[in-house]
Formats: sequence, structure tokens, C-alpha cells
Amino acid sequence: MIIGIHHIAISVDNIDEAVTFYTNAFSFQPVQQENIDNDVLANRVIGMDAIRARMVMLKAPAAFVELWQYTHPESEDRRSRPCDCGYPHMALQVENMETAVSRLRTHGMTFAGDAVCGEQASAVYGYDPFDNIIELYEIKTDALPQLPRHAL
Repeated sequence: MIIGIHHIAISVDNIDEAVTFYTNAFSFQPVQQENIDNDVLANRVIGMDAIRARMVMLKAPAAFVELWQYTHPESEDRRSRPCDCGYPHMALQVENMETAVSRLRTHGMTFAGDAVCGEQASAVYGYDPFDNIIELYEIKTDALPQLPRHAL
């Protein structure tokens, strides 16, 4: 039985900067940290040999964000465009698009353009300081699926 989404993993090239960004910009809270140095079980789970990495799990309102910085094997930059196959973005539901965009800019986010505002919803793609895509999504009607208000 599937209970729900537990976490979204994001690989970054500077985990300390990433933790600072996600805690300051989104108020996510660190709940777990690990240094992995060729751990046999981690190697088996991930399917790679001789992994060396730092991991920090951040608690978000309705799920977790798991940040990774690998030192071995060496990372390749394979960030994708929104149309590429894979995991191109995560979306965060917000209550006030204009306020959210303005506040996140102060934390170093950039945006693809102005939010597209419709009667039922508004959305805009943004980029964290590591060029990972984060969609901001404001739902204005009960006709669209949304997170419970207490989770925001």
C-alpha cells in the first residue's frame, strides 16, 4: 500500500549552501544528517560502488526534501530542461504568489518570467541557487487538488 510521497532528492554541489537556502527560503527543517563513506548497504541501495557523500534530510510541511552532495563518484552536471525526461522539477503550493516570488528572490531564486495567473491557479518556474527547478503553484479554487491548509 502506498501511503504518500516521503521525499524528493536533490543533488547539489555545495550541501551547506543548499541547507542554508532551503531552511531560510522555505523554512524546511533539518531532521537527519549522514556522512556516507563507502558504506556497503548504501552502495547496494543506490546501486553504485564506493559512495562518498553527505546527506541532509529536510522536513517540509507535507513531505521531506533530501539533499545530497557526492564526492565519489564524481558528479556530472545533468540538470534538465522542464521538457526533458526524468525528474525535472518539484512544485511547492503557495498561498500568495506575488509575496512568495518576492520573498524567494531575496534568498537567491531566479524565475523563468512572471507568474502566469489564471482564474483557477497561478504558476511560475523558478531556479534555486543550484539551478534546480522549483515550481510555485497557487491554487485559487476547490476544483483543483491541493494540500490541506494546515500543511502550507
